[in-house]
Amino acid sequence: MSNLFSSFDPSVTLFRFSLNLNWISCFIILFILPQRYWLVRSQFLKRSEKLIVYLEGELLAIFRTSSYPGIIIIFLRFFFFLLGSNFLGLFPYIFTSTSHLSITLTISLPIWLGSIVWSIFYQYNSIFTHLVPLGTPNALIPVIVIIETVSNIIRPGTLAVRLAANIVAGHLLLTLLGSQGPNVSYILVLFIIISLLLLLALELAVACIQSYVFTVLRSLYLRELGTIRFRKTIV
Repeated sequence: MSNLFSSFDPSVTLFRFSLNLNWISCFIILFILPQRYWLVRSQFLKRSEKLIVYLEGELLAIFRTSSYPGIIIIFLRFFFFLLGSNFLGLFPYIFTSTSHLSITLTISLPIWLGSIVWSIFYQYNSIFTHLVPLGTPNALIPVIVIIETVSNIIRPGTLAVRLAANIVAGHLLLTLLGSQGPNVSYILVLFIIISLLLLLALELAVACIQSYVFTVLRSLYLRELGTIRFRKTIV
């Protein structure tokens, strides 16, 4: 690596040309899990089914019975894509796509923007009344409206920054500790190896937690806007 942040660089030099080939790592998970993993009853498939059932129960508890058919599948895809990208980024020489805002914003922004536009056109009363909580004093209504508007606008940005910042912070710590090996004594090298193993275990937990948090928060924001009641509005 040329510097501390070179592991987050999506471009590579090939025949004197700088190409963004590192983004191909987003699709490596498709080659790691061939079709036979989903056809043969293996322990991997059983664990995957349990995870899917658990996540489906969590999302159904948020959306209840007013969700569109297929909305759960969309969020399950988000979760597994983020989980796979986070896990792959922990392997050496594999680019971590979720460490860039261009990926995290691409996931968080479209659904938020679509729900806002749909609410404005079909449920404008609901979205505007949501800006003023029940029982707010009249003198505080302008301030509350501004605060609620800003909080709704920054939601996709906070989701994207939270995910990217957690991934970048963990990778930087691993890089900093790993680069100290040649400069210390043998006793400290053993301490660094133990620290790296513990930090790697922590990063594995962060990869799972951040994928779950991103998926659940995105579904909560969508539910809070009231846009999951599309079917009732159209009917």
